[in-house]
Amino acid sequence: MNDLEQGQLQRVMQSLDAGVAVFDVATGEILFENAVFFRCFPPELAEQDSKIASRVPVLDMDRVATRLADGRILEAESEVEVGARKVPLEIKVQAVEDSDPLLGLVQATNVSGQREAEYMLESYSKIAERNARDLEREKERVERLLLNIMPRPVFEEMRDYGTATPQHFETASILMLDFVGFTDMAISRDASGLVSELNDIFSAFDRIVEMSGCERLRTIGDAYMAVAGIPEPDDEHAVNIAQAALRMRRYLEKRNAAHPEQWVARIGINSGSVIGSLVGVQKYVYDLFGPGVNLAARMESMSEPMMITMNEDTKVLLENEFEISDRGEFEVKGFGTQHLWSLEAEYTDRQGRHR
Repeated sequence: MNDLEQGQLQRVMQSLDAGVAVFDVATGEILFENAVFFRCFPPELAEQDSKIASRVPVLDMDRVATRLADGRILEAESEVEVGARKVPLEIKVQAVEDSDPLLGLVQATNVSGQREAEYMLESYSKIAERNARDLEREKERVERLLLNIMPRPVFEEMRDYGTATPQHFETASILMLDFVGFTDMAISRDASGLVSELNDIFSAFDRIVEMSGCERLRTIGDAYMAVAGIPEPDDEHAVNIAQAALRMRRYLEKRNAAHPEQWVARIGINSGSVIGSLVGVQKYVYDLFGPGVNLAARMESMSEPMMITMNEDTKVLLENEFEISDRGEFEVKGFGTQHLWSLEAEYTDRQGRHR
């Protein structure tokens, strides 16, 4: 290469944005460097000015010599201070073709923009992942809330189709429970304490209802309503609702024995035909309608404190599984004369276990 060509090559290398240096592989002596390389790797001591190993400490010269002798490229990363900021560099070392002695070419490229782009991409990715997790948690929270006010099959139909079709259930069993003297309790006691106790009791009822294979339908004030046999038909609907009623009463008896405040309930159960439907536009409520529900409410209102009352139709479904006592005939509003019965307990086998 003549002096003119060498001068042109040096001008080209000086114009590059990357730091460039040429060195003798055998001695490590820097033969040429452009201004960018000098700025990135300034000499610290005069006697080290010309040594590539001193200027670029990240390079292992034995490894460099081996790689370049084999015709391979060596890549490394470094970070240097340029002015008041740190600059990340990608370093590439390769042999100069047809050089004798063997020369090495070092290229140091500023990758700040690339790193910033990668950081931003990673940040956006993390934000997107966090938003997706938040959205999933919110979806699960909404699902739990909706499952508190409607049975799962109704929720799934609502989720998939945006609406729920009213359903007629030929046979289902309904439980109605109401506390005696609750209004007087609410007037005479601290409201927050009273609501806290009621919440504890209803939470226990929810566990009992779930354990008995029933569904809590709703609470209104101190009234509690549960159902068995919907939305999935169940031949044991009457037995399930009766077990739930007895367990609720046992829970109240045990609680009253351990607490100064007495919670006394009337319970009515009934089996019959009902219609289940989701009502409301902005605030959804799943509710039951029909004579089966109305009669269950009548059974609760005609029950004595801590008594579980039912009519003849429900008694027939339970008489082989439960102890039942006769209450006689009563005039039931809207249903005429009805023979009423009181649910006492489950039959047990000889080992004392419930059948």
